[in-house]
Amino acid sequence: MKSGKLLLAAVAAFAIAVQANAEEKFKVGYLRVMDDAQAILAQEAGLYKKYGLDVELVEFKSGTDLIKAIVGGQLDSGVLGFTNAVAWASKGADLKVVGGAQHGYHAIIARDESGIKKVSDLKGKILASQAEGSTADTVLKGVVLKQAGLKPDDVNVMGVSPQVAVQSLIGKRVDAAFLFEPQASIAQLVAPVKQVYEIGEVWPFPCMVVITSGETLKKRKDAVWKSLDAQKEAIDMLQKKPADASKHIAGYFISEPTLKTLTKGDLPRETVITDAIKSQTFSPVLTAKEQARMQEIADILQEQGSLKTRDGKPFDVKSILDLSWQQQRKL
Repeated sequence: MKSGKLLLAAVAAFAIAVQANAEEKFKVGYLRVMDDAQAILAQEAGLYKKYGLDVELVEFKSGTDLIKAIVGGQLDSGVLGFTNAVAWASKGADLKVVGGAQHGYHAIIARDESGIKKVSDLKGKILASQAEGSTADTVLKGVVLKQAGLKPDDVNVMGVSPQVAVQSLIGKRVDAAFLFEPQASIAQLVAPVKQVYEIGEVWPFPCMVVITSGETLKKRKDAVWKSLDAQKEAIDMLQKKPADASKHIAGYFISEPTLKTLTKGDLPRETVITDAIKSQTFSPVLTAKEQARMQEIADILQEQGSLKTRDGKPFDVKSILDLSWQQQRKL
């Protein structure tokens, strides 16, 4: 009888320990793209642990699914497109943008025989991009095509994953693709294509940001800030030591040790990813200029009809910004 009570007590103690451990774990969502490299690198380089966090990295296939998990309380934070936060916040979701991540590198990669040499040449062509309402789709239709004098229906836009977009270029199912890294670099190594445009060169914007819920920020502010500290250190490595960073994260993007290319033979995946990292601009802070650009993007979303506020007024981006971490750190 006594042994039975002891067993029950041990089981209860174990359950409490498991629950406590689960409560201490900090869950970070990410997409398997270079834009989210800071979240991946912070885990693989042991930076979250360095700052005292037990992090579970959770992969998502789309920013929509990731933001749903944050809203639903299954995630503590995530690195994803700013437009997702705006769209959900406009519907009443309690979301906060707490830090920066990656500036908007999005390149138009065209097949050599397509005749596409500039954006206006996309008229009547098939372009692989991302899902409607995504950050890429928003800037493609609201900025890239508009600046080239094109309307959204002038181009046959296919909403697919970056991986499918690359395969579509190889299979000649599309004329061009609107890609971020590392898919933009990979496409140019494995297919007869060339880059004809990159939005970051003409219209830089904060594409990826760190998002959490207001509830998480209130209850676990210390953990949120520690995660931002870890990701800032990861960004420092990405910017200053891309080759070192690549050793940690290359396997996330290229499964095989080498990539078979058209003209350079078999390249080590670390070499490919190092070059992809170098093409990016990462930053943990959101400057006043970037905040203004975020407001422009929100306005574009409203113009496109994909963002509707309850009172019909313009959405105020400042309502979802909490930049206390970067202010406290004097960044």
